Amino acid sequence: MELDGRVVVVTGGTRGVGAGIARSFLAAGAEVAVCARRPPDEPVAADGREASFTALDLRDAGAVREFFDAVADRYGRLDCLVNNAGGTPYRLLGEGDAERHARVVELNLIAPMTASLAARPWLGRNRGSVVMIGSVSGTRPSPGTAAYGAAKAGLENLARSMAVEWAPEVRVNTLVLGMVRTELAHLHYGDESGIEAVGATVPLGRLAEPADVGDAAVFLASDRARYVSGASLLVHGGGERPAFLDAATVNKES
Repeated sequence: MELDGRVVVVTGGTRGVGAGIARSFLAAGAEVAVCARRPPDEPVAADGREASFTALDLRDAGAVREFFDAVADRYGRLDCLVNNAGGTPYRLLGEGDAERHARVVELNLIAPMTASLAARPWLGRNRGSVVMIGSVSGTRPSPGTAAYGAAKAGLENLARSMAVEWAPEVRVNTLVLGMVRTELAHLHYGDESGIEAVGATVPLGRLAEPADVGDAAVFLASDRARYVSGASLLVHGGGERPAFLDAATVNKES
């Protein structure tokens, strides 16, 4: 299989997008270690194989270093780190103090940097790679999740700088995600009719599935992307139809 013998860490890999990424790597033949603050409700598995789980707070730099040392000791190598852990509640800037917004930035920007620094020595030994999980929120206004959008914008820039500083030993790329259908989609888009209505606004006609993201991550980690570094790969189904096209009173499709 494509990634036989490779070892991959997926942060926040116990549910949602992270679990989908972990399953794609398992299906590609990799050994997968996932970490999160809480264990999964059931083991993350694919094709009869399971990811190992470690409870970890990515904001604890010392614990993060110990985790990567333990992964390397257990498997003998590390080939890819997927910085997936992150997220945010809906909160307008004026509804929270600076400290609360700063925690969102810490989780979505500082924690990936902490994990990447801890993984770098091991990744460099095998010409490995880092895959950042970014968001279209980092490239457009993000009302209600402004701190999250700012962090994701910073994450994409961080990846590009890392790609230059750590070359040629470590490749670093970003997947820029649009809307993804997970078990928490209803919190963002409402009931099933709301999810379908939101999906209809995407040019490809649906929200992404976690496996769509996972397959893109496998590509960036594989030898097929051996000359891809410092790149941002859009995984958003074509993006968003410009609002002015529907608002305009001319050039309507018949």
